[in-house]
Amino acid sequence: MDKAEREALIEKYRTAYDEFVIALSAIPKEAWLFKPAPKEWSVHQVIVHLADSETNSYLRARRFLAEPGQPLMAYDQDVWADNLDYHNQSTDDALQVTKWVRKMTYDLIKNLPDEMWSRTVVHPQYDEPYGFERWLKIYANHPREHAGQIRDNHAAWKKQQEAAK
Repeated sequence: MDKAEREALIEKYRTAYDEFVIALSAIPKEAWLFKPAPKEWSVHQVIVHLADSETNSYLRARRFLAEPGQPLMAYDQDVWADNLDYHNQSTDDALQVTKWVRKMTYDLIKNLPDEMWSRTVVHPQYDEPYGFERWLKIYANHPREHAGQIRDNHAAWKKQQEAAK
């Protein structure tokens, strides 16, 4: 990845949370617990997942910079959603956590020297070294991807509401 592509992804990283919040603001609270299917997540669960994922991302970015070559912690997001009872966690708190850890990570990465981006760590889900640029490609759009998911949930919820009439 060249410097211009990396800078564009860093900018996408900066704006992704705001785009998620805009998508969320269009969804009525009464739709937040709706699950389109038993194994799919509700809007509420997506919000709490983002907080957990972003705090893991926050730690991973710092591992690249402070301890390159070291292992990352893996986690199963579906197990976390179930075992941490996401529906009983605060969405307001989760949104604030996501906002702030994302801002702190953006502030950390926005002016890094080029050589820092070639660092790698050991990711338990990959056989090859996991690069910092790969991390950026994944997390630059993570909230944006979930914005699409919650829009789909909202559409399914509305369809169910209309069918019930």
